[in-house]
Amino acid sequence: MSTLPLRIRERARTTPEIVAMREKNFGLWEEVTWAEYWEQATTVAHALLDLGVGVGDRVAVHSENRREWLYADIGIIAIRAATVGLYPTNPAPEVLHVMRDSGSSILIAEDQEQVDKALEITDDLPGLRHIIYLEPRGITGRYDDERLMSWEDFMARGTAHRAAHPDALDDLLESAGPDDLATLVYTSGTTGPPKGAMLSMGNIEFVIDHLQRQDAFITPAASDKDLAVSYLPLCHVAERLFTVWFNAASGVQVNFAESIDTVQQALREIQPTMLFGVPRIWEKIVAGVHIRMSGASRIKRANFALWMRVSRWIGQQLVANQGRHTVSTRVAYAVGWVFLYRALRERLGLSRVRYAASGAAPIAPEVLEFFMGLGLRMHEVYGMTENSAIATANMTGRVRLGTVGEPQPGIELRIDEETGEILTRHPGTFAGYWNNPEATASTVDPDGWLHTGDVGEWVDGTHIRITDRLKDIIITAGGKNISPSEIENSLKASPYVKEAIVIGDRRKFLTALIGIELDTVGNWAQKRKMPFTTYRDLSQKPEVRQLVQQVVDETNDKFAAVETIKTFALIPKELDHDEGELTATQKVRRSAVTTQFEDVIESMYSSTGSTGGPA
Repeated sequence: MSTLPLRIRERARTTPEIVAMREKNFGLWEEVTWAEYWEQATTVAHALLDLGVGVGDRVAVHSENRREWLYADIGIIAIRAATVGLYPTNPAPEVLHVMRDSGSSILIAEDQEQVDKALEITDDLPGLRHIIYLEPRGITGRYDDERLMSWEDFMARGTAHRAAHPDALDDLLESAGPDDLATLVYTSGTTGPPKGAMLSMGNIEFVIDHLQRQDAFITPAASDKDLAVSYLPLCHVAERLFTVWFNAASGVQVNFAESIDTVQQALREIQPTMLFGVPRIWEKIVAGVHIRMSGASRIKRANFALWMRVSRWIGQQLVANQGRHTVSTRVAYAVGWVFLYRALRERLGLSRVRYAASGAAPIAPEVLEFFMGLGLRMHEVYGMTENSAIATANMTGRVRLGTVGEPQPGIELRIDEETGEILTRHPGTFAGYWNNPEATASTVDPDGWLHTGDVGEWVDGTHIRITDRLKDIIITAGGKNISPSEIENSLKASPYVKEAIVIGDRRKFLTALIGIELDTVGNWAQKRKMPFTTYRDLSQKPEVRQLVQQVVDETNDKFAAVETIKTFALIPKELDHDEGELTATQKVRRSAVTTQFEDVIESMYSSTGSTGGPA
């Protein structure tokens, strides 16, 4: 069978000088060819063999996105071991859980910050034999721990092992099978400790073969002429698919930004042709546009307002025509291209994007309309770690806004008649949860159907609309089933709202905890000469409360009376991963937030005679 390492080896043989990836360091882009990629991955593989890593062992990587992440991933898989990814933002207790649960014997850590986390917990990890650090600053000469090893020393061991055992890797590459464990991808842990989803060589190859066959999925087919930007955590299955798997399969050039904070600058420099983002990324771009335009001249603001109205109309027409232009929309877009759209797309780094996708969580239709009106081919897709990120997609020319598309060819999908839960079945279904047979049995039934935990419904018998997570459905005191995510996404479509948590299970009416977007609300306040010092101070301003009230009123107009927000409270702080309020993927841990703000919630239900809610 083919494998990721074999695919990269073949590219190194047939197109050795083609650029596989680029990384920006100290302001300069450094290129890595396919020949160099394979050479580095091969050295990593031999270094791991020299350190005693065997078939089935687990090796953890704790780093931001960079070329060494890919070298390590491919090198690990090449010797038939398994990669365990850690989020760069994982605090020490979460690192401990993943390392201990996976039984990883080696950790590749990016810098002093990640090394410090590891050293803090090593007493609880007797099986951790080596910590390999990529960046020596702050580490060399400071720590006295025999498990520490620099990347340079690690690679030197690989070079020596390769010289002494030149055929060792070839034997392992040829003996790989579809059931080999390739990676453990840990779930976000919204309802409990993260679980390690086992993805096999066969799962990954199914994904690659499937995407290469889907001409309707990406048209024309991706190639080494395409450019992508890697910025979401590589331990997340969606980013692994777009950065590692798709890169190996189609030759798409991957570009690493210097950091997550410089993504917008990287987009402008690279002007990618393919771009994947989670809803928060797309929402942030929209909010940024509004911030910049609020500070523009009166003429520029008027021009922006005019052509954004036209853009909304174009977006609505495209939605009505499943993503296809009419003569009228083409003419309107052509004129708008001259006056706004071209300059705006170039400024956002989206001028060359021919395929854009949003996934990992539901996104507000208004956000998709914004980009579609600018001429961006937006496709909402759906998948999860447990089905290797393959389930449904809005195909080119068959886009239905508000849905996650239709089941991709060859994918079995059905909706449970009693619960409304979406079930999928295909060869990409994961091998189970690591050391957790009970959780595996509750997720994959004896007939091979994966229970996704998502509630959905058919639209026109072809497309799937996800209404919510099964565990998040609200049942009011009156017995009405309500999907909070639809209401929350509508609220978050506003550039002034960052977080929204709808409350109402077993209650007489719905309320909401709302977190403001500091950048946009702060800019709004400054222009009105409204002084503030902190996030808490800003959120307590009566004017800000009234601003958010307008957003709530606009959202309420879209829903039935029983689904409207009767009162809300502004969260006095930004939700934080380190404090357990968000997962590493920035998903809200509802139970943690509602427990922390229990008094605020109760005060909303105890207050009467006010639709504005407590301050």
